[in-house]
Amino acid sequence: MKLILLRHGITEANEKHLYCGATDIGLSEAGKEALLRRKAQITYPDLSGMRVVTSGMKRCEETLRLLYGDVEHETNAAFREMDFGLFEMRSYEEMKTDPAYIAWITGDNEANVAPGGESGRLMTQRVLAGLDRMAAQNRDTLLVTHGGVIAAIMSHLFPAEQKNRYEWQPAPGGGYLINCRERQFRSF
Repeated sequence: MKLILLRHGITEANEKHLYCGATDIGLSEAGKEALLRRKAQITYPDLSGMRVVTSGMKRCEETLRLLYGDVEHETNAAFREMDFGLFEMRSYEEMKTDPAYIAWITGDNEANVAPGGESGRLMTQRVLAGLDRMAAQNRDTLLVTHGGVIAAIMSHLFPAEQKNRYEWQPAPGGGYLINCRERQFRSF
């Protein structure tokens, strides 16, 4: 089975360094332009015979449409970004003196639950359960999703790489082509 993990393009939240997981926003105008420039510079993987899945979030839907046109696809909420709860659409600068925020970012970032949201560990469990269901179907798949989701999948599939969540996150519009059978990957 081949699995292509594609990160959505740039959003206003990315540009402003805001926590954005559950908030359903689209790509920024600059993000759309950057994605089209990237498309002109690299060859994205061919979708012939592939199942196409997105997280269902606007930013992923727009990324798929800009790169591949109107292709038939499924949505699966298991592959949505982490829910940052009360910290959604807020920046570090805005919250750096908020005791709830400081408690959340201090210590075990994977275990700490964002108030009204989820922890990195809970998000990873959700994503890996979705990956297991998808893998059971044994179909080549393009998954248009989010940086945290991609990091969770790559950490799970390639633990020997010993990369952290941020090291696995591809640039917006980038991703990984994975040969699951041979446990090999390449970035694009």
